[in-house]
Amino acid sequence: MTTLNPEQFASANKAAVDSMLSLANTALASAERIAALNLNTARSVLEDSVSGTKALMGAKDAQEAIAIQTNLAQPNVEKAVAYSRSIYEIAAQNQEEMTKMLEAQFGDFQKQIADMLDKAAKSAPAGSDVAVAAVKSAIAAATSAFDNMNKAAKQVSEIAEANVAAATNATVKAVSSTAGKKKAK
Repeated sequence: MTTLNPEQFASANKAAVDSMLSLANTALASAERIAALNLNTARSVLEDSVSGTKALMGAKDAQEAIAIQTNLAQPNVEKAVAYSRSIYEIAAQNQEEMTKMLEAQFGDFQKQIADMLDKAAKSAPAGSDVAVAAVKSAIAAATSAFDNMNKAAKQVSEIAEANVAAATNATVKAVSSTAGKKKAK
């Protein structure tokens, strides 16, 4: 059986460190985007609160105050929906990037194992072809399971995305309908 030489070992270690750094950088980039979104949202909420308070303080009577509050409600809900959508998009993009990296790593791992098995089969004693075939079969089963898991994860992601979009649309319509009814009164 062949053994890893020092160059192969060093190369494998470097690849593992590079993969971990890529995953960490992807996670940090997503965290940075979320932090920026949170900061911008907090700034916007503060500015909207100040302008809303000023508008309410300038109301001449209760009727006008109610109208001002009604007019402020829909934009606030729309902003909350936009914030939620942005968080979901960042999370979905992060998940997609990490999935791509993991798929690439798994593909490289499969290739390395297949190469190692081929080398082992060439130098293995007679009659060991059954054991090599069994290992290759196990790898094929693992590959199939990994592919099925990825397909299922993508389907769940697509369903979740459709549900988020439907809930967002329903929320905006409900708020628009409620605001429209209050204005009609």
